[in-house]
Amino acid sequence: MRPAASPTVRRRRIARELRQLRERAGMTLDVAARQLDMSKSNLSRIETAQIGIKPRDVRAALALYEVTGSDAEALIEIARGAQQRGWWQNYSDVLPEWFEFYVGLEAEAAALRTYEAESVPGLLQTEAYAREIFRRTAGEDGLERKVAARLRRQEVLRRDDPVDLSVVINEAVLLRPVGGAAVMAAQLVHMSQIAQLPNVTIQVLPFAAGGHPAMSTPYVILNFAEAADASVVYLDNLTMGLALEEADHVLGYSLLHEELCRMALDPTASLTRLEQASRNFA
Repeated sequence: MRPAASPTVRRRRIARELRQLRERAGMTLDVAARQLDMSKSNLSRIETAQIGIKPRDVRAALALYEVTGSDAEALIEIARGAQQRGWWQNYSDVLPEWFEFYVGLEAEAAALRTYEAESVPGLLQTEAYAREIFRRTAGEDGLERKVAARLRRQEVLRRDDPVDLSVVINEAVLLRPVGGAAVMAAQLVHMSQIAQLPNVTIQVLPFAAGGHPAMSTPYVILNFAEAADASVVYLDNLTMGLALEEADHVLGYSLLHEELCRMALDPTASLTRLEQASRNFA
């Protein structure tokens, strides 16, 4: 069965609902915060899903916004779910808070679209490749825990209702020998196998394609099954992550991904390229 809704996604949903209800009631943040006996900054952080909100405080907010009956109870139930722990919180010693937020979204996503220029995307990495990536980018501290968390994330590809994954990778990813020839050969074989799953599409963007519109920006676009959960673009680096939720940003990156898919080798030719690259490291 599909896992229960991610608490991260539920927190985001309740945040959006409360913001929309406040605006529909014609209340400013100042007025609503005073009525709810909380600071304006706290209410703002609740409405942007930076912090959670307890079910009893949701009930108070709904009373203020004059929402009652089954509609109110449904939102309170979402708030209860947002207080549950996700599996990724067991790795909070090695996952920074900003990346925990991403993993919480990824765990509930129905579709992921991503471009990577330098390394194999985390959902496609072998254990050995992941270990070397972490060793090179973050050192030895918590190494095995980080690898375990990355491998746990990959369960979204093989659950009963798996995420639909579209990956475009720069051809350079196939040529950079991360961890040495044996590690790289196994990684490329692994990607070739994963590419044959019905829910996974891997395309290689060849050097011959020349310049392209994502030369400066690897990204992930997350889409969700529930209409109430708006799509997100996620960008990150070594020290921080950024979630873009505005519709214009999501549309822009979605069009960008479509363009990269057009410029890249088709899935069949990409699989051939992966197999060729793996033989070069054998």
